[in-house]
Amino acid sequence: MTYSGAVKVGGPASVHELTDLMISKVAVGAMNNNAYLLRCRATGEQLLIDAAAEPETLLALIGDDGIASVVTTHRHGDHWQALAEVVGATGARTYAGRYDAEGIPVPTDVLVEDGDTITVGRVELTARRLVGHTPGSIALVYDDPHGAPHLFTGDCLFPGGVGNTHQDPEAFASLLNDVETKLFDRLPDETWVYPGHGHDTTLGAERPQLPEWRARGW
Repeated sequence: MTYSGAVKVGGPASVHELTDLMISKVAVGAMNNNAYLLRCRATGEQLLIDAAAEPETLLALIGDDGIASVVTTHRHGDHWQALAEVVGATGARTYAGRYDAEGIPVPTDVLVEDGDTITVGRVELTARRLVGHTPGSIALVYDDPHGAPHLFTGDCLFPGGVGNTHQDPEAFASLLNDVETKLFDRLPDETWVYPGHGHDTTLGAERPQLPEWRARGW
């Protein structure tokens, strides 16, 4: 089945099968959050991005193999409602951006800086700090050696715009600048984008809109 990234709360996961990595996307919770389970195909090790809600759904997705790690993209509560239960059930290491960890009520084992590497089996993810939606939001880049990169953006980049900066001009300018310089300027149009809510997109689909986003201020 061709991966579309279209999921709904209560529905099945959508699975993106890459050469070295399997990415399972599921929607959970009242705010339609996306959670992503990454599985290294060589080792079977698994990593979860955002234990957002519905721990029973996430634990069923994880299955008997468990997870080695959970990465929380940012401090907002809708992205960690299931974190304590998932970590309690799996013993997974917790990762979060250094400047957001204090706002996450589950202890963070590894504080992530811009440019740090997080591994799942033999697969490496590079963290990018994006400031504006929160002080320490992180995006994760998987530079697939067999194809285009894959980018997990939390609430910092969606189809049609950057994340909510609550009408704060400085926060908006910071977030858009980080998204442009750390994502759009470094990654090709073919980069697949997996956001924290809603549908997937690509950098190529969004790139032409950057001047419009800057002009409108959100």
